[in-house]
Amino acid sequence: MKTYSPSNSHKSSVVCLLCEKHTEALFDEKRKRAYYYCSSCSLYFKDPKAYQSFVKQKERYDLHENNQESEGYRNYFQRFLDFLSLSSLEGVDLALDFGCGRSRLLASMMKEEGVICDSYDPIYAPFEYEKKRYDLIVSTEVFEHLHHPKESFVSLLGALREGGYLAIQTAFHPQTKEAFFSWYYTEDTTHIVFFSIKSFEVLALAYGCKVIRTNGKNMILLQKRGNEEILCP
Repeated sequence: MKTYSPSNSHKSSVVCLLCEKHTEALFDEKRKRAYYYCSSCSLYFKDPKAYQSFVKQKERYDLHENNQESEGYRNYFQRFLDFLSLSSLEGVDLALDFGCGRSRLLASMMKEEGVICDSYDPIYAPFEYEKKRYDLIVSTEVFEHLHHPKESFVSLLGALREGGYLAIQTAFHPQTKEAFFSWYYTEDTTHIVFFSIKSFEVLALAYGCKVIRTNGKNMILLQKRGNEEILCP
């Protein structure tokens, strides 16, 4: 049985957060949540009226119990680093962990592989990362929380040198609306934006990047092109 219904109007007045095209308004009848879906870049996002304040978000994040001594937590990041394959990336000496939370474990593990890594988080580790230029920026389980994902993406590219890399981990949504509305990832109230590989391909094309690889599930690696490589979308 379907747990969602479309709005009365197929095309809503809300434009996509990524590509600014028209979106389709949807409503999750079971959980009483409104969403928008963009067929142009395959992005779902929650009704902005339901976004939580910074204070409410912090209350949720403070509940996270990520023990840096935990073998399971370390293995979690190791899977990301295995996908990243730092040794295969050219000229990576300085990195940024964007949205690190309270943990510095990922930065520490990258240092073990010979890469110095700064840690940034708007709540727990704020600093003006935009003033630096990085060879690599990593972001694990952050993009689904962003109120302004396009602007954040552009900001991160601005902090990358030409030819630098951006590695993102966020669960890619199911392909059907029925599956989306029964997907576990929507249960977290701070998860408000839901990407597909196509979503990142659209961003890459629009902002001078190329997709290097993806695991097809929740990880993607992009590279910022040099000025001479950028083509108009």
